[in-house]
Amino acid sequence: MPIEFEHVSYIYSDGTPFRYVALSDVNLNIEEGKMTAVIGRTGSGKSTLVQHLNALLLPSEGKVKVLDRVIEAGSKPKQLKSLRGQVGLVFQFPEYQLFEETVLKDVAFGPKNFGVSEADAAEKARKALKLVGLDESYEQRSPLELSGGQKRRVAIAGILAMDPSVIVLDEPTAGLDPQGTVDMMKLFRELNKKHGKTILIVTHDMEQVFTFCDNVIVMENGKPRISATVGEFFKDSSLCREMDILPPALIRMKDALREKGFRFDGNVNDMNALAGAIVKQVKKHG
Repeated sequence: MPIEFEHVSYIYSDGTPFRYVALSDVNLNIEEGKMTAVIGRTGSGKSTLVQHLNALLLPSEGKVKVLDRVIEAGSKPKQLKSLRGQVGLVFQFPEYQLFEETVLKDVAFGPKNFGVSEADAAEKARKALKLVGLDESYEQRSPLELSGGQKRRVAIAGILAMDPSVIVLDEPTAGLDPQGTVDMMKLFRELNKKHGKTILIVTHDMEQVFTFCDNVIVMENGKPRISATVGEFFKDSSLCREMDILPPALIRMKDALREKGFRFDGNVNDMNALAGAIVKQVKKHG
C-alpha cells in the first residue's frame, strides 16, 4: 500500500509571533517498494514532510497513512515504538542520532530497544557497520570523535541494524567523498531492489536522482508541485531550470546537442547510449 498524505498541514510555533506554515494542505501518494527522491529549494518543506513518516512530527491538520498505521491531527499515534521500528529516519545532521560511548553500542541501541538480546544486537550492528563500509576497528571508537562522513555512516548503520521496511534519508551523502557517495547510493539501491525496502531520499544532487531513483517529488512553498517518475521529470529540462534545479550532466549534454541538430529518443539514458546515438547520426549525415 502507498504512503499517503491527506490534506496535511504542519505549523511550527503555532500561536506565537514565530508561527510558520511549513506544509500546506499536502495531498500525496508515495509508491511502496520504490526509491523516491524528495527535492526542492531550501525551506520548501522537504525535511518537514519526511519527518511525518515516523511521527517525529504530527500533522497540525490532516492525516498520514504509513504501512498499516494512520497518523492523524489531534490524535496520539498508537504503537508509536513499533512504527519507528518499521520506518527508519536518518537525520540531515548525524550528530542528532549519536549518543552512546562507542560506535558498536550506538548502532546496537536500536535493536536492543526493540527487544533483541545484547549479543544479537551486537551482531546486527556489526553487519550494518560492514554494509556502510566501517570495519571492526571503528567498533570501540567514540562516534562523536569521528569525521563528518564517518558519523553519517554510523547514523545510517544504526537505522539499517533495525531492518525497517521504510528507510528515510535526509541528505544521506553530505560529507562523503565522491566514491563514498557512489558506494552509499549503490547500497540504498540494493536495499530497494534486492530487499524490497521503500527508500525516500531528500537530496539536492540531481545526478543521484537521475541515476538511482525511480520517482521524484518536487516540494515548493510547503506542498508538492510535481510527483512523477524520474524519466517523466527529466524529459523536459526547462522545468528544472524554471525551478532553479540544475539538470543532470547527461540531460544538459543532450540539450546542447539538440541545439546542434541531433535528435534522441527516450531510450538514451546513459553516456554509452548517448555516444552510440551520436555515432549513428554522424555516420548517417556525415
